[in-house]
Amino acid sequence: MSRRPASRLVLLFTPILAAALATSGCGGSSSASTDGAKPKITIAYQKFPSGDLVVKHDKLLETALPGYTIEWKVFDSGASINTAFVADAVDIAAIGSSPVARGLSDPLNIPYKVAFVLDVAGANEALVARNGSGVSTIAGLKGHRIATPFASTSHYSLLAALTAAGLTDKDVTLVDLQPQDIVAAWKRGDIDAAYVWLPTLEELKQTGTVLVDSAAVAKDGKPTLDLGVVSDDLISKHPEVVDAWRKAETTALAQVREQPDTAAKAVAAELSITEADAKSQLSQGIFLSPAEITSSTWLGSGGKPGDIVTNLLDAAQFLADQKKIPSAPSRDAIAAAIYTKGLPDVLTK
Repeated sequence: MSRRPASRLVLLFTPILAAALATSGCGGSSSASTDGAKPKITIAYQKFPSGDLVVKHDKLLETALPGYTIEWKVFDSGASINTAFVADAVDIAAIGSSPVARGLSDPLNIPYKVAFVLDVAGANEALVARNGSGVSTIAGLKGHRIATPFASTSHYSLLAALTAAGLTDKDVTLVDLQPQDIVAAWKRGDIDAAYVWLPTLEELKQTGTVLVDSAAVAKDGKPTLDLGVVSDDLISKHPEVVDAWRKAETTALAQVREQPDTAAKAVAAELSITEADAKSQLSQGIFLSPAEITSSTWLGSGGKPGDIVTNLLDAAQFLADQKKIPSAPSRDAIAAAIYTKGLPDVLTK
């Protein structure tokens, strides 16, 4: 196990770490965890409609890497995934851009790199006011209770939406709840609004009103993304695994864009929803093509990071301004955490 700065060692003894380890198992380091003669790759995923669920359900990575044991572990949010990375408990993860920005900043300084763009948030994340709350505008949320998973893309978008409406987090009561807990609190009337993602969002919309979604927040200059991150250790020791994973994710994204009915079957099975609901929910995300992912607008290629550097830097600076992190890392530090080696060839061949 690699050595860590003292600021990160403190986190190893927190309750949240214990919870993350209980979720993620005994460990995910590809160099330390094996199943017989096969090295184990532990992948952290979240239950939102995405190509990542297609990769999991269709066993694309298991097929591409028969010499490895692939272990999938579900997490509730990016915050718990970051904690698992600190503990060397996962190798690859699907995680939002806001928790990635936090992970690359002090005090975490997690040794991982962004290696893929899973999707760009659109109508699949939104702020919803509960019917009966008396709230019909974002400004009207003043004095009300709003739930969101802290340190997530939804949390970042919520703070951005409040700021745009002339409010701060001091003008409302923010409640840190995971998606499944948001539904329960919503039904009890304990919260007046929530900013969250699909499929939880779809359930809230049945008895609530959308005030703003992440597509609109992006137009105001605060876009969010779901990213694929990989530990530095895996990149160093098993770069072929990283390439196979990026290729599998690319195959899944092509299915989402070009064969939505087939993709919906996989997502429906993973989320235990109907295929019609899965297809509808997938249609609300923005899924990029290989050319778009490797363009200068997004991830970049050939060792030249794209505008994702600015996106993550803006997210980190926003979090610093909100005093959620001590300070934003430098542009060079974020650029160094973008892994584009082998692109676009890996995604197109």
